[in-house]
Amino acid sequence: MVKLKSPREIECMRSAGRIVADALALARKEIRAGVTTGRLDELVESFIRARGGIPVFKGYRGFPKSICASVNEEVVHGIPGKRTLREGDIISIDVGVRYLNYVADAAITVGVGEVSPEAERMIQVTEEALRLAVAAARAGRKVSDISSVIQRHAESHGYSLVREYTGHGIGQDMHEDPQVPNFVSPQTLKSDEALRPGMTLAIEPMVVAGKPKTRVLMNGWTVVTADGLLAAHSEHTVAVTAGDADILTI
Repeated sequence: MVKLKSPREIECMRSAGRIVADALALARKEIRAGVTTGRLDELVESFIRARGGIPVFKGYRGFPKSICASVNEEVVHGIPGKRTLREGDIISIDVGVRYLNYVADAAITVGVGEVSPEAERMIQVTEEALRLAVAAARAGRKVSDISSVIQRHAESHGYSLVREYTGHGIGQDMHEDPQVPNFVSPQTLKSDEALRPGMTLAIEPMVVAGKPKTRVLMNGWTVVTADGLLAAHSEHTVAVTAGDADILTI
Protein backbone atom coordinates (compact mmCIF):
# COMPACT_ATOMS: atom_id res chain seq x y z
CA MET A 1 0.00 0.00 0.00
CA VAL A 2 1.34 3.43 -0.95
CA LYS A 3 1.78 5.76 2.03
CA LEU A 4 1.18 9.41 1.17
CA LYS A 5 3.25 11.84 3.24
CA SER A 6 2.09 15.04 4.87
CA PRO A 7 4.06 18.27 4.41
CA ARG A 8 5.52 17.74 7.90
CA GLU A 9 6.68 14.24 7.01
CA ILE A 10 8.24 15.47 3.78
CA GLU A 11 10.18 18.08 5.73
CA CYS A 12 11.49 15.34 8.03
CA MET A 13 12.61 13.41 4.95
CA ARG A 14 14.24 16.56 3.58
CA SER A 15 16.25 16.88 6.80
CA ALA A 16 17.41 13.28 6.37
CA GLY A 17 18.11 14.01 2.70
CA ARG A 18 20.40 16.92 3.51
CA ILE A 19 22.53 14.61 5.62
CA VAL A 20 22.60 12.11 2.74
CA ALA A 21 23.62 14.81 0.25
CA ASP A 22 26.38 16.13 2.50
CA ALA A 23 27.62 12.59 3.19
CA LEU A 24 27.83 11.92 -0.55
CA ALA A 25 29.69 15.20 -1.05
CA LEU A 26 32.18 14.09 1.60
CA ALA A 27 32.63 10.72 -0.08
CA ARG A 28 33.14 12.35 -3.48
CA LYS A 29 35.84 14.57 -2.01
CA GLU A 30 37.65 11.58 -0.46
CA ILE A 31 37.53 9.27 -3.49
CA ARG A 32 41.01 8.87 -4.95
CA ALA A 33 43.48 6.17 -5.90
CA GLY A 34 44.87 4.47 -2.79
CA VAL A 35 41.79 4.93 -0.60
CA THR A 36 40.00 1.79 0.57
CA THR A 37 36.25 1.40 0.37
CA GLY A 38 36.33 0.60 4.08
CA ARG A 39 37.86 3.99 4.82
CA LEU A 40 35.08 5.71 2.88
CA ASP A 41 32.56 3.78 4.93
CA GLU A 42 34.19 4.84 8.21
CA LEU A 43 34.27 8.50 7.20
CA VAL A 44 30.67 8.56 6.05
CA GLU A 45 29.35 6.71 9.10
CA SER A 46 31.15 9.09 11.46
CA PHE A 47 29.77 12.07 9.54
CA ILE A 48 26.18 10.78 9.60
CA ARG A 49 26.27 10.07 13.33
CA ALA A 50 27.85 13.44 14.07
CA ARG A 51 24.84 15.05 12.36
CA GLY A 52 22.44 13.05 14.52
CA GLY A 53 21.48 10.59 11.81
CA ILE A 54 21.51 6.82 11.70
CA PRO A 55 23.17 5.03 8.74
CA VAL A 56 20.10 3.01 7.83
CA PHE A 57 21.90 0.43 5.69
CA LYS A 58 23.94 -0.86 8.63
CA GLY A 59 22.21 -3.97 9.90
CA TYR A 60 19.41 -3.69 7.33
CA ARG A 61 18.52 -7.31 6.58
CA GLY A 62 22.00 -8.13 7.85
CA PHE A 63 24.00 -5.73 5.68
CA PRO A 64 27.28 -5.20 7.59
CA LYS A 65 28.31 -1.65 6.64
CA SER A 66 26.96 1.90 6.54
CA ILE A 67 27.30 2.59 2.81
CA CYS A 68 27.22 0.53 -0.34
CA ALA A 69 30.46 0.92 -2.31
CA SER A 70 30.24 -0.77 -5.71
CA VAL A 71 33.32 -0.70 -7.96
CA ASN A 72 33.45 -1.15 -11.75
CA GLU A 73 31.32 -4.19 -12.63
CA GLU A 74 29.59 -4.10 -9.23
CA VAL A 75 26.09 -2.74 -9.77
CA VAL A 76 24.77 -2.26 -6.23
CA HIS A 77 25.20 -3.48 -2.63
CA GLY A 78 29.00 -3.59 -2.69
CA ILE A 79 30.31 -4.19 0.85
CA PRO A 80 33.07 -1.75 1.87
CA GLY A 81 36.28 -3.33 3.06
CA LYS A 82 39.96 -3.66 2.20
CA ARG A 83 39.59 -3.04 -1.54
CA THR A 84 41.85 -0.19 -2.61
CA LEU A 85 40.65 2.12 -5.34
CA ARG A 86 42.85 2.43 -8.41
CA GLU A 87 43.22 5.12 -11.05
CA GLY A 88 40.58 4.58 -13.72
CA ASP A 89 38.08 2.74 -11.49
CA ILE A 90 34.54 3.96 -11.14
CA ILE A 91 32.70 3.62 -7.84
CA SER A 92 29.06 3.95 -6.88
CA ILE A 93 28.43 5.22 -3.35
CA ASP A 94 24.91 4.64 -2.02
CA VAL A 95 23.91 6.28 1.28
CA GLY A 96 20.73 5.98 3.34
CA VAL A 97 20.03 7.97 6.51
CA ARG A 98 17.30 7.78 9.12
CA TYR A 99 16.65 11.11 10.85
CA LEU A 100 13.57 12.20 12.80
CA ASN A 101 12.33 8.66 12.15
CA TYR A 102 12.26 9.15 8.37
CA VAL A 103 14.60 7.82 5.70
CA ALA A 104 16.23 9.36 2.63
CA ASP A 105 18.42 7.54 0.13
CA ALA A 106 20.66 8.65 -2.74
CA ALA A 107 23.62 7.44 -4.79
CA ILE A 108 26.35 8.78 -7.05
CA THR A 109 28.88 7.16 -9.36
CA VAL A 110 32.32 8.77 -9.44
CA GLY A 111 35.44 8.20 -11.48
CA VAL A 112 38.71 7.59 -9.63
CA GLY A 113 41.19 10.00 -11.14
CA GLU A 114 41.19 9.90 -14.92
CA VAL A 115 38.74 7.34 -16.29
CA SER A 116 38.14 6.09 -19.81
CA PRO A 117 35.89 8.11 -22.12
CA GLU A 118 33.53 5.12 -22.17
CA ALA A 119 33.21 5.11 -18.38
CA GLU A 120 32.77 8.86 -18.25
CA ARG A 121 30.05 8.70 -20.90
CA MET A 122 28.15 5.96 -19.06
CA ILE A 123 28.19 7.93 -15.80
CA GLN A 124 26.89 10.98 -17.67
CA VAL A 125 24.08 9.03 -19.33
CA THR A 126 23.07 7.54 -15.96
CA GLU A 127 22.90 10.99 -14.37
CA GLU A 128 20.92 12.30 -17.34
CA ALA A 129 18.49 9.39 -17.03
CA LEU A 130 17.92 10.29 -13.38
CA ARG A 131 17.27 13.95 -14.23
CA LEU A 132 14.75 12.97 -16.89
CA ALA A 133 13.09 10.52 -14.50
CA VAL A 134 12.73 13.15 -11.79
CA ALA A 135 11.17 15.51 -14.35
CA ALA A 136 8.64 12.79 -15.23
CA ALA A 137 7.61 12.26 -11.59
CA ARG A 138 4.52 14.48 -11.65
CA ALA A 139 1.04 13.99 -10.22
CA GLY A 140 -1.35 12.60 -12.81
CA ARG A 141 1.29 10.50 -14.51
CA LYS A 142 2.20 6.91 -13.70
CA VAL A 143 5.23 5.06 -12.41
CA SER A 144 5.68 3.69 -15.94
CA ASP A 145 6.31 7.24 -17.18
CA ILE A 146 9.35 7.36 -14.91
CA SER A 147 10.44 3.90 -16.02
CA SER A 148 10.04 4.60 -19.72
CA VAL A 149 12.15 7.77 -19.78
CA ILE A 150 14.99 5.97 -17.98
CA GLN A 151 14.82 3.04 -20.37
CA ARG A 152 14.52 5.16 -23.48
CA HIS A 153 17.45 7.40 -22.58
CA ALA A 154 19.82 4.60 -21.55
CA GLU A 155 19.00 2.31 -24.45
CA SER A 156 19.22 5.14 -26.98
CA HIS A 157 22.88 5.45 -25.95
CA GLY A 158 23.55 1.72 -26.27
CA TYR A 159 23.24 0.74 -22.59
CA SER A 160 21.06 -1.75 -20.75
CA LEU A 161 19.03 -1.52 -17.53
CA VAL A 162 19.27 -4.03 -14.70
CA ARG A 163 16.01 -5.96 -14.37
CA GLU A 164 16.27 -7.60 -10.95
CA TYR A 165 16.57 -4.41 -8.88
CA THR A 166 14.40 -1.31 -8.92
CA GLY A 167 13.69 2.01 -7.30
CA HIS A 168 11.04 2.10 -4.60
CA GLY A 169 8.80 4.06 -2.32
CA ILE A 170 10.47 5.35 0.82
CA GLY A 171 9.46 7.05 4.06
CA GLN A 172 9.48 5.73 7.60
CA ASP A 173 10.63 2.45 6.06
CA MET A 174 13.57 2.02 3.73
CA HIS A 175 11.49 0.19 1.14
CA GLU A 176 7.82 1.02 0.66
CA ASP A 177 5.36 0.67 -2.20
CA PRO A 178 5.44 1.23 -5.09
CA GLN A 179 8.32 -0.36 -6.93
CA VAL A 180 9.87 2.00 -9.48
CA PRO A 181 11.44 -0.11 -12.25
CA ASN A 182 13.99 1.32 -14.65
CA PHE A 183 12.26 -0.39 -17.59
CA VAL A 184 8.76 -1.09 -18.86
CA SER A 185 7.39 -4.58 -19.41
CA PRO A 186 3.93 -6.17 -19.52
CA GLN A 187 4.47 -7.35 -15.96
CA THR A 188 5.40 -3.90 -14.61
CA LEU A 189 2.44 -2.33 -16.41
CA LYS A 190 0.06 -4.68 -14.56
CA SER A 191 1.01 -3.05 -11.26
CA ASP A 192 1.43 0.47 -12.66
CA GLU A 193 0.71 3.09 -10.00
CA ALA A 194 -0.72 6.57 -10.55
CA LEU A 195 1.49 9.32 -9.12
CA ARG A 196 -0.16 11.45 -6.46
CA PRO A 197 1.01 14.40 -4.36
CA GLY A 198 2.58 13.12 -1.17
CA MET A 199 4.17 10.04 -2.72
CA THR A 200 7.87 9.79 -1.92
CA LEU A 201 10.09 7.75 -4.20
CA ALA A 202 13.70 6.66 -4.45
CA ILE A 203 14.39 6.81 -8.19
CA GLU A 204 17.60 5.02 -9.12
CA PRO A 205 18.72 4.15 -12.65
CA MET A 206 21.15 1.21 -12.72
CA VAL A 207 22.82 1.31 -16.11
CA VAL A 208 25.17 -1.34 -17.46
CA ALA A 209 27.52 -1.26 -20.41
CA GLY A 210 26.68 -4.78 -21.60
CA LYS A 211 23.77 -7.14 -21.13
CA PRO A 212 21.36 -6.65 -18.20
CA LYS A 213 21.94 -10.04 -16.58
CA THR A 214 23.46 -9.92 -13.09
CA ARG A 215 24.65 -12.32 -10.42
CA VAL A 216 25.25 -12.05 -6.67
CA LEU A 217 28.68 -12.74 -5.20
CA MET A 218 29.33 -15.32 -2.50
CA ASN A 219 29.01 -12.65 0.21
CA GLY A 220 25.28 -12.73 -0.48
CA TRP A 221 25.04 -9.00 -1.21
CA THR A 222 27.23 -7.61 -3.97
CA VAL A 223 25.45 -7.58 -7.34
CA VAL A 224 27.75 -7.68 -10.38
CA THR A 225 27.18 -7.71 -14.12
CA ALA A 226 27.26 -11.28 -15.38
CA ASP A 227 29.47 -10.28 -18.32
CA GLY A 228 31.92 -8.30 -16.15
CA LEU A 229 31.27 -4.98 -17.89
CA LEU A 230 30.90 -1.65 -16.13
CA ALA A 231 27.84 -0.46 -14.23
CA ALA A 232 26.75 2.96 -12.97
CA HIS A 233 24.10 3.94 -10.42
CA SER A 234 22.53 7.32 -9.67
CA GLU A 235 19.70 8.00 -7.21
CA HIS A 236 17.60 10.70 -5.54
CA THR A 237 14.73 10.63 -3.09
CA VAL A 238 11.89 12.81 -4.37
CA ALA A 239 8.42 13.88 -3.30
CA VAL A 240 5.65 14.02 -5.90
CA THR A 241 3.79 17.35 -5.92
CA ALA A 242 1.16 18.98 -8.08
CA GLY A 243 4.02 20.43 -10.13
CA ASP A 244 7.70 19.58 -10.42
CA ALA A 245 9.01 16.78 -8.21
CA ASP A 246 10.68 18.01 -5.03
CA ILE A 247 14.19 16.52 -4.73
CA LEU A 248 14.82 15.81 -1.05
CA THR A 249 18.44 14.66 -1.30
CA ILE A 250 20.16 17.89 -2.29
